[in-house]
Amino acid sequence: MSTVKLAKAALRTEIEKKLARMTAEERKKQSEAIQKKLLNLPQYKNAKNISVYLSLDSEVNTKPILERIFEDGKCCFVPRYKKAAMQMVELNGMEDWASLPVTKWNIKQPSWKDERRDALETGLDLVICPGVGFTKEGGRLGHGEGYYDRCLKAISTSQKSRPYLVALAFKEQIVEELPLEETDVDLDMVLYPDD
Repeated sequence: MSTVKLAKAALRTEIEKKLARMTAEERKKQSEAIQKKLLNLPQYKNAKNISVYLSLDSEVNTKPILERIFEDGKCCFVPRYKKAAMQMVELNGMEDWASLPVTKWNIKQPSWKDERRDALETGLDLVICPGVGFTKEGGRLGHGEGYYDRCLKAISTSQKSRPYLVALAFKEQIVEELPLEETDVDLDMVLYPDD
């Protein structure tokens, strides 16, 4: 394993320990502050097609964001994973979200048997990305599989202009610097609580 990969693995472990120590109340409070920031962004307000991850308990809660996307009449796309592949496919409302199957990793995602519009066909204006760690300048440390990096590159090359890439982070996920590789995609903005 390369030095960079070892450094990434060590940093993931360190951040995951910090996240595990957060209380449910801390997560809720920080999630609400971050959600408010996102929904006030001009990039959100002007977006028609938005991709958002379906959050785990250890991540900033995206359910209220999904609800708002549908209330605002925007199109919502969510990830689905299979082996080394990831697609961003359309979610058709909160009833659709509630009926999604859960994977062995406890992640809700549309079934690969479901025919859904793919973001490669429609294009995306805004992508809300998950991750383990982030720099304030837009560096992102993912979970180590490269799903988002590969998918974001595919989406960016399939449309005229790159979508705006935003991450949602707890304070505990912000670091001064990250060990990055050429394949890591930089984000346009990282939203985190100010206090």
